[in-house]
Amino acid sequence: MLVFEPHHGLTHVIDKGLGPRAWEDLLEVAGDHISIIKLGWGTAAVTGNLQRKLEVLREKPVVIGGTYFEVVYAKGRLDDYKGWLHGLGLQHVEISDGTVEIPREHKLELIADFARDFTVLSEVGSKDSSVEYTAEEWVQWLQEELDAGAWKVITEAREGGTAGIFDSSGGMRTELIGEIAMTVGPANVVFEAPTKAAQAWFIKQFGPSVNLGNIPPEEVIPLETLRLGLRGDTLKEVLLGDRAGTPAS
Repeated sequence: MLVFEPHHGLTHVIDKGLGPRAWEDLLEVAGDHISIIKLGWGTAAVTGNLQRKLEVLREKPVVIGGTYFEVVYAKGRLDDYKGWLHGLGLQHVEISDGTVEIPREHKLELIADFARDFTVLSEVGSKDSSVEYTAEEWVQWLQEELDAGAWKVITEAREGGTAGIFDSSGGMRTELIGEIAMTVGPANVVFEAPTKAAQAWFIKQFGPSVNLGNIPPEEVIPLETLRLGLRGDTLKEVLLGDRAGTPAS
């Protein structure tokens, strides 16, 4: 088997409700390429035998989707939420405000508060495709949330790539992404990239170690081949040698 130099990019996978046996199969073939698993939206609250599922996922960091955090916030149940996460044995939490408005200073306080007990991933950007923040706002808010204690900051794109760093038609806001990468630093950011075209673009722009989020489970292996094949050379060149025809050693 050929061995290639490993990359260090995070692959953040979105789970829409797979069962334990489906995850056992996925981890068997793709587990080495999965960095963190997000139980999307509020699926964790309605999943049957959740403890069994989390037992299967015990070797991976698991986080509940930020939309559920927003619901809990709106209902004033944050202390109960912390207790629930602890009871499930989860050590990561996602904090977002893409659907429910949270005052800016209060969001930063929440990040700092949760960071005392959890590893925080915070998300910036609205799920409403008609809302477009300026590059200056994106950069300021991402950096503020890192400074408040977030481990990584996530750029909103939604499951289908139609909001946040994408426009409503699915086009990428490339100038905005470039500004975020240049100012905040790609190592600090998880770029949501649910489509294969977006994944390829990010890897071409920032290299195989770029952090990518909202990856569908069935796209983990294809993404890994993109990380392998788009390192400045084509996959053919990696396997067969340089353009002059020198075989790979």
